[in-house]
Amino acid sequence: MTMSPAPPAAPAPRTAGPGAAPPADPRRAGRLGTFLRGRWLKTIPGRIRAHVVLCLAALVALLAVLTVATGNARDSVQTIGHDAGPQVVATGTLYFALSDMDAQVSNILLIGREHDLGIGYDESLRVYEQRRAEADAAAVQAAQLAGRDPALKRTVQEVLDGLGRYERLVGQAMQLDAQSNHAPGEPPGQVVDAYRQATDLMRLQLLPKAYNITLDSGARVRQSYETKRSAVLAGRAWVAVTGVVALLLLIATQLYLTRTFRRLLNPALALATLATIVLTAAGTGLLTAHAGHIRKAKEDGFDSILQLSRARAISHSAFADESRYLLDPGRADTYEQTYLDKSLSVIYPDLGDKPVNLENYYAGLEQKAAAYKPGEGAVPFLGFFGDEARTAGRGREADALGRTLEAYRAVQRNDARMRRLAASGDRAGAIDVRMGRTSGAIRDFGAFDAALSALTAVHQDAFDTAIKDADGGLRGWDAAPPAAAAVIALLIIAGVRPRLAEFR
Repeated sequence: MTMSPAPPAAPAPRTAGPGAAPPADPRRAGRLGTFLRGRWLKTIPGRIRAHVVLCLAALVALLAVLTVATGNARDSVQTIGHDAGPQVVATGTLYFALSDMDAQVSNILLIGREHDLGIGYDESLRVYEQRRAEADAAAVQAAQLAGRDPALKRTVQEVLDGLGRYERLVGQAMQLDAQSNHAPGEPPGQVVDAYRQATDLMRLQLLPKAYNITLDSGARVRQSYETKRSAVLAGRAWVAVTGVVALLLLIATQLYLTRTFRRLLNPALALATLATIVLTAAGTGLLTAHAGHIRKAKEDGFDSILQLSRARAISHSAFADESRYLLDPGRADTYEQTYLDKSLSVIYPDLGDKPVNLENYYAGLEQKAAAYKPGEGAVPFLGFFGDEARTAGRGREADALGRTLEAYRAVQRNDARMRRLAASGDRAGAIDVRMGRTSGAIRDFGAFDAALSALTAVHQDAFDTAIKDADGGLRGWDAAPPAAAAVIALLIIAGVRPRLAEFR
């Protein structure tokens, strides 16, 4: 009898050696495979969780877009309203201060030994010192605004260095003037020669550089404004898009739960949807209002303030050209042409086919400016005041512009009278008119300067109000969007949790 072979022994189980990894949990591996194969989406709990994940992702995107957009809004108001904008306006003071310094020097040299003529020697000297301090302060602000721009910093430094040379030349001219003790309008040749060096340095080097500083700085602010405002408007569009996506996902979740569980409304999800609508609408409304505030601050405030500051500086420089015209007969034609050029930059009336000279300018100014009513109809002149008139509204701004134009016409009438006397050979009479002894020339120019300052103040108020509104609109928006997003997220979770609990 043969014996059948014994079955082979089962292999002994392997024991895990020291440090060996524990065996994988088959249930965990099964869940992972199910997730990767997407089988979880075939279950109701899986679909609910997918809806929640998508809603929360859209909510996070909405919060991120709102945060970036409000950050751009803050940057725009900081740049236009608090940093570069005010600094650029201050650099306009540099041009005005420099031009008025030279104006006071020309008045001092013109009156000679009659120290009470015009506003007086002492007052002219006081204003000169005041303008010098203002020029120094404005140059410091311009240097701060230059930042890392080597060209702008070099220009500012050149102005400061040139101002030192100008002051030395002026000191020499004043010393020679005091020693000569001359009659009004009759300075000796050495005084005129010394002043020519000083005023040439001012007119041909310092003032053009100061003007370019303001132009370059203003251009940078405008470029920054365009960039920042475009970013705010783009952010508004993204807020609207992400908000709509979040709303659609919330509505889709609500409809899915309604269809699946035969319930009409999920209160928590309804509140989350309403809160998302409010957050999206508030965000887009805020950014829309902010863009409007910044536009108003820039166009109704910054641009006009900068433009009127140039008009004021050039007007003071032109008024000084009258003194130079009488002080230096050898250059009278040059100063007369310079006066005309500056006057045309302030107001350029339509002269038709007439030659552009002072006589036609006086007539054209009276005809065009006198017939114009601010805020009504077409503007019949160009120049700084022409640009201002084209954007002027009714009310306070129109009234201030009307007073400024009327005062400017009075200044030009005094100039015409002075030049007629000088052309007829009555230099003493022309000096009396210029210095206010037989006319209201100084008083009228003071009234013009006050009216122009009042018009500038109107735009300064508009600027300040717009910036205040922009700052106020952003107040609280550091905390509000995250808090709102957290509440919406909690409402979403609270809305779906009871439904998921039914499958446990």
